[in-house]
Amino acid sequence: MINPEARLDANLFDKPKTAATREGFGAGVVEAGEADPRVVVLTADLAESTAAHHFRKKFPERFVQVGVAEQNLVTVASGMASYGKIPFTTSYAAFSPGRNWEQIRTTIALNNMPVVVCGMHVGVLTGPDGATHQMLEDLALMRALPNMIVISPCDAEEGRKATLAAARAETPVYLRFAREKTPVVTTVETPFEIGKAALLWKGDAPQATIFATGTEVSNALLAARQLEGEGVPVHAVNIHTIKPLDRESIVRFAKESGAVVTAEEHQTHGGLGGAIAEVLAAEMPTPMEFVAVKDRYGQSGEAKELIEHYELGVSHIVAAVKKVIARKG
Repeated sequence: MINPEARLDANLFDKPKTAATREGFGAGVVEAGEADPRVVVLTADLAESTAAHHFRKKFPERFVQVGVAEQNLVTVASGMASYGKIPFTTSYAAFSPGRNWEQIRTTIALNNMPVVVCGMHVGVLTGPDGATHQMLEDLALMRALPNMIVISPCDAEEGRKATLAAARAETPVYLRFAREKTPVVTTVETPFEIGKAALLWKGDAPQATIFATGTEVSNALLAARQLEGEGVPVHAVNIHTIKPLDRESIVRFAKESGAVVTAEEHQTHGGLGGAIAEVLAAEMPTPMEFVAVKDRYGQSGEAKELIEHYELGVSHIVAAVKKVIARKG
C-alpha cells in the first residue's frame, strides 16, 4: 500500500498529472530568487530548453548568458560564488558536467564554492536527440567529487523542492533533470529533505525493497502495486539524494526485506545501484539486482520506446524483483 506518511498524489495510478522535472526547476529557481537576492542563473545558450527563461523573465538583471561555452559557464559561476552570489548553472547534462567536468572539479568542488550545477535532458527520455545528448554517466561523474551533493528528483514537484533546498545548501550541488513529461507522484505536502530517503510504498512483510531515483520512481511504484496484486509485497523507496546517501534507511529496508532492486535511468556502473551496493557490501551484504542501462549508449527514438528497449520499464522492475527474491534461497 502507499505509505500514508509519504502524502502522494491520490491520482497517481489512475490519471496522474504529468510534467517534466526541468519545469520544477524553472518554478523553483524563481521562488529561490524571490526569497534571496543573491540567487543568479547562468546558461550556455539554452535558456528555454533548461527552463531558465522563467528566471530571466522575472529577474533579467540577475541572468547571465555566456553563450556556447560550458567551461566558461561554471568558471564564471564559481567566481560569482566567491563574491557571495548563489549561482545556478544550466545546460544539457551531456555538456555540463559532460564537457566541463574538470572545471567543475577544480573551480567549484575543490574550492567548495556554493554553485548549483543543473544538468538537463538526462537519460534516454531525451528521446529523438540521440546518444550524444542522452547523458547516462552524470551520476557517476558527480558523486565521485568531494564536497558535491548529488540530487535526482523524481518529478516536477520534487524538482521544485530540490531547487529551493539547493539554494540554501551553501555547498556545491548537482541537480539532475529530464526533458520528457513524466507522472507527478508527489505533492506540495510530500516531505523532502536532502539526504533523507522516502518510503513511498510500504509492503506488509516485504520480500524485497525497490530503491529508485529520478523518473524511475513512478515505474517503481507501478511495479510495487502490480507485485502486491500478485501476492509479492515489497517496499518502494525514493532515493532522491544520491550523495549523501541515507545509509541508515538503506540498511534498515534491506534488512527488513532481505533482497534489493535498484532502478535508475543511468548506466549500471557508478550510479544509484553502485552507491547502494557500496553501502550494503560494507554494512549488510544483500542479494541485489540492477535495473539500469547496461553498458550501452542511447539512440534516437520515442521516449517510451527507449525506456522499454533499455529494460527500464515496469515489467523489468517486476522481473528483477522476482529474480532477486528467488536468489534469497
